[in-house]
Amino acid sequence: MKKTFALTHPKLNTDRLVDAIKHEIKKYLARERRKALPDGKDYWTFDCRFGATEDTAEQIFTSEINKKIDAAVAEALPAFYIEILARACNHKPRDTDVAAD
Repeated sequence: MKKTFALTHPKLNTDRLVDAIKHEIKKYLARERRKALPDGKDYWTFDCRFGATEDTAEQIFTSEINKKIDAAVAEALPAFYIEILARACNHKPRDTDVAAD
């Protein structure tokens, strides 16, 4: 998902618009997580970028998306850009050398 969301709308309240944006992002993440994993991969991870424009977007964690949206609303930005790209990964193996005490 590479998208610029407008935070202004002539008929919608800003709070309802923000809720709709957050819901759309949540649905996208859930849809991507439901996809079949390639052979040899354990889970989906997401590479996320957020900013006022595509050029100024910075890398963020998935858990920070809602905080960044709230910050954009608090700054009264007219729009923001978000990029979420799914990537299949493997979990790192646990260290089995640790002796149990």
